[in-house]
Amino acid sequence: MKNQEIARIFNEIADLLEIKGDNPFRIRAYRRAALNIEGISTSIENLTKEEMLKIPGIGQDLSDKIENYIKTGHIPILEDLKSEIPEGLLRIMAVPGVGPKTAKMLYDKLDIKDIEDLERLATEHKLSTLPGIKSKTEENILKGIEMLKRGRERQPIGKVLPLANEIIEYLKKKSPISKINLAGSLRRWKDTIKDIDILASLASSRDPISVMSLFAEMPNVKEVLSKGTTRSSVIIKEGIQVDLRLVDADSYGSALAYFTGSKNHNIKLREMAVKKGLKINEYGIFTEKDNKKLGGKNEEDIYRILGLPYIEPELREDTGEIEAAMDGRLPQLISLEDIQGDLHVHSQWSDGSHTFEELVEAAKSRGYSYFAITDHSKGLGVARGLTEERLMEQVNEVNALNKRLKGFRILQGIEVDIKSNGSLDFDDEILKMLDIVIASIHSGFKQSRDQITSRLIAAIKNPYVNIIAHPTGRLIGERDAYEIDIEDVMNAAREAGTAFEINAYPARLDFNDIYAKKAKELSIPLVISTDAHIITNMDYMKYGVSIARRSWLQKDDVLNTLSIEKLLKRLKNRIKTA
Repeated sequence: MKNQEIARIFNEIADLLEIKGDNPFRIRAYRRAALNIEGISTSIENLTKEEMLKIPGIGQDLSDKIENYIKTGHIPILEDLKSEIPEGLLRIMAVPGVGPKTAKMLYDKLDIKDIEDLERLATEHKLSTLPGIKSKTEENILKGIEMLKRGRERQPIGKVLPLANEIIEYLKKKSPISKINLAGSLRRWKDTIKDIDILASLASSRDPISVMSLFAEMPNVKEVLSKGTTRSSVIIKEGIQVDLRLVDADSYGSALAYFTGSKNHNIKLREMAVKKGLKINEYGIFTEKDNKKLGGKNEEDIYRILGLPYIEPELREDTGEIEAAMDGRLPQLISLEDIQGDLHVHSQWSDGSHTFEELVEAAKSRGYSYFAITDHSKGLGVARGLTEERLMEQVNEVNALNKRLKGFRILQGIEVDIKSNGSLDFDDEILKMLDIVIASIHSGFKQSRDQITSRLIAAIKNPYVNIIAHPTGRLIGERDAYEIDIEDVMNAAREAGTAFEINAYPARLDFNDIYAKKAKELSIPLVISTDAHIITNMDYMKYGVSIARRSWLQKDDVLNTLSIEKLLKRLKNRIKTA
């Protein structure tokens, strides 16, 4: 998809303009456009000019640049800016946490031209000779370098999955395959992905060479690593390896199970098979004694012959799923269809892009019966956070709209900032007037473990806070989770009845599956929300549901599977019992 390429280019233009000290409104326009392009689910190449102009933040000038890039692969302003900015400076800017201004200072003052120099000088504590850079800054730069190295190995699923789906659709359309599936960590919905595994089966009497040639010659292939009749590997322009395997239809199910993994899950299955006098591989399940094939055409064959119910791909991590299957304790996992509404949505009132009416139609089209409007509070000025007065105006507008709606409800909420001292951005007198309150941290990420833990616990204990949003603050590949005492935070939430959010925004996916599973074990309520800023962000719900499924969550573990009546009752009970 060109979406990610263009979003990356617009962010790069913004960075270069910032180095030059350009107009901040112009810089912000490129960043907003990048965010919104990344958030649309349709490939921008397939949009008409009129449809492109409907994307928030895309006007005539930027749409012309997008069209030019799609046609030529070039955006002249980027090339002009790059010619003005030293290459070494661009390398330093790639480090998470090193902004354009810091990068320029490091380049100008210490002549740092590459990541290796930056890492060496930070390790030797020689950066702290510069104004504004302290030992903690050096530590954060080293963490950023480590994160950059990790990011080269693994990419966020929100970046990889659209690319993988585009490849699958291309192969479906162009080649004579009868079946095709994602495999590996993508099929298990891990939050970060190393490479893309695709498994396919040919229609009868078809030539595999033609399929492999088509695969190797896809438009976004950067390098062909290998090409054979049963397996080929390429590197696509986004730097990700893609492996395509062709298998016989009679072995498709066993191959799908084998290449989905995980490795440890497969080892456990093979151990079970050995005890039963059987053996499993990618070709099927066989008797050990006479090599008689018992199954393998369908993935369910493997589990059925071993005496197990089917285990969903998201659970196949050897975290007790096989034992649970043996004992009849496998959960009936939550599904996307179980979600009744989105509880974290932003509008034009703060840093969102749409009116209430537009958001209502978008929510209805996704089968929802409600959503919560949770614009930012006043402390987040960069996001046009609401003052008390503006919030009351919004309450009146929402109330008026709700009176006109039939079979649908907007919950009036707020995303209230948890300040550095642990207090909230609004007083309780304001918060108690709202249907729902989510609280979150947007600053002071580098505070000590004790400080951030105390901030979160203070918010959790507030009787009017229903949900803690993006609880650990991570941005995958950009910012690690802040340090907290997760045990103390979870115990406080269990005692108060405060819910944690699984934030479905692909750059966050926060809570992760480990924490969400622990919350379930402690009977802490959870919600799955998208943090939508544009309408197409609502489609991110699938990523949040995938985290919930990997966490063994069932429908009853998630509050926004409830009807509006039951949800409101649950939210009010939280206030009564706090």
